[in-house]
Amino acid sequence: MFTIKPVPPMSAALQRIAEIAGPLATVDRVHALPGGTHARTHLVQTANPELDVVLREFPPGDDAGEREARVLTALDGLGGLAPRLLASDVDGTWSGRPAVVISRLPGHAHVTPADPRDWAAQLGEALARIHAANLQRATGFERVFDRTGGSQGKLSGPAAARVGADWEGIRSAPTVLTPYDYWSGNVLWQGAVLSGVVDWSGAALGPAGFDLGWCRMDLYLLYDEHVAGAFLASYETATGSAVRDRSLWDLWAVARSHRDVEEWVENYQGVGRPDLTAAELRRRHSAWTELAARD
Repeated sequence: MFTIKPVPPMSAALQRIAEIAGPLATVDRVHALPGGTHARTHLVQTANPELDVVLREFPPGDDAGEREARVLTALDGLGGLAPRLLASDVDGTWSGRPAVVISRLPGHAHVTPADPRDWAAQLGEALARIHAANLQRATGFERVFDRTGGSQGKLSGPAAARVGADWEGIRSAPTVLTPYDYWSGNVLWQGAVLSGVVDWSGAALGPAGFDLGWCRMDLYLLYDEHVAGAFLASYETATGSAVRDRSLWDLWAVARSHRDVEEWVENYQGVGRPDLTAAELRRRHSAWTELAARD
């Protein structure tokens, strides 16, 4: 992962946003949003009329903007959990790079709640809603296994052999819609209430465990196994069934992140956890790997 430099949007991009808002609209405020490691993201607010939108600009030649436009069109807001696409510029005509303009979901990223278990439980409920989505929405989406991050070649570290041995079982698990990067930094909150999920450029089809293991690992990195357990319990309650092969999904997450976890420092700093240094992330990742291997 890497951090995008906070460069202001081009004037042509802001003009396009004003046109979206209305014939008399002007751009009133532009604010860089923190935590971006792939897209350069800005909140743009207009006057006459007042409208808040989000501009996401991707590196030149990157197809993530095109994928996000296609995904958001298919999701159509996903019952309020996802933004709506307002405009796309996959060729960089007015933005200078691939870009999308999307509706602003209310709230902001929040990873330091007063009650981490209730916070984690809401993450579980929201993921259950996503996984229950009609797969007709996702017609034509890639499978996670066709991506580098979901491939067997991504596996490394002490959990890789166990996951590799069960690879056919992973591949044959029931398919759901997955956001692909379901972690706490991609979820928005209004006060203590979850208000939406962002960063859908990677949405794909895959096993529910792809998201479950990833989010549980994130919650352990942030807190502990009890918070990760509250997330899982809430998900199971919302779906009405117990998750099978829980330890396998946890081990898959650690095996596909083993090489990279130290590089997530800026992600966590961007959402308010400067204590998670590279060394601390590695320490917690190793501890979670050991816990998952015992189950």
